[in-house]
Amino acid sequence: MKDMRRLTIIITSLLALAAVASVTRAGDAPAAAGDPGNGITVQGSGSVTSVPDRAQLSFGVETQAVTAKAALAANGVEMRKVIAAIKAAGATDVQTQSVSLYPRYAESTGSGSPGVQGYIAQNSVSATIRQLDRAGAAIDAAVAAGANQVSGPSLSRGDVNELYRQALRAAVADARLRAQALAAAANVSLGRITQIVEGGAAPPPGVLNATKSSDAASTPIEPGEQQLVASVTVTFAAS
Repeated sequence: MKDMRRLTIIITSLLALAAVASVTRAGDAPAAAGDPGNGITVQGSGSVTSVPDRAQLSFGVETQAVTAKAALAANGVEMRKVIAAIKAAGATDVQTQSVSLYPRYAESTGSGSPGVQGYIAQNSVSATIRQLDRAGAAIDAAVAAGANQVSGPSLSRGDVNELYRQALRAAVADARLRAQALAAAANVSLGRITQIVEGGAAPPPGVLNATKSSDAASTPIEPGEQQLVASVTVTFAAS
């Protein structure tokens, strides 16, 4: 009987110790860093405004002739002149966009199917003007050389990656200010960053404000301003 009582006392004591240890771990141990229940998560955004310094344009030539061969040959002659002209004007990254050839039909008179009157050939190239103040002169040179189709420009910056990194830094700084405001309102101390998730960049919305134009003697191109926006989601430790 004494042995049974001693065994019962030992088992009871062990269970009590286990319960105390369990309460200590649950109540006193600090939460792991980055635990959503022990931190502040905010979103931040940052933007950088810049003036475009380059333009992408498209130049095309359309020609017509009685035969397909003649239309394509004439188009090739004119297109080579256009390509040479835009390169001389400072265009780079010249790349063919499309080449097409199709018949031109006579108007239907209701007495039967319209016949083929000739053929139309089209050729277009894209090009980048890395000095924006020369974009208007490049357009004029292309048209003077025989281009009868021009589209664009698509304006951009050559250092867009560095501008985006600047916007990211501004977004993190904005997130810290937001987190500090929340921490002060909750009467807690803001700790280190435990997690950052990049939200991506918003594409430049195009021309916002006209600031200057290119050479007055050429086709005017207004660069305006573009805004690059970055966003992040940041989690801070809090105690």
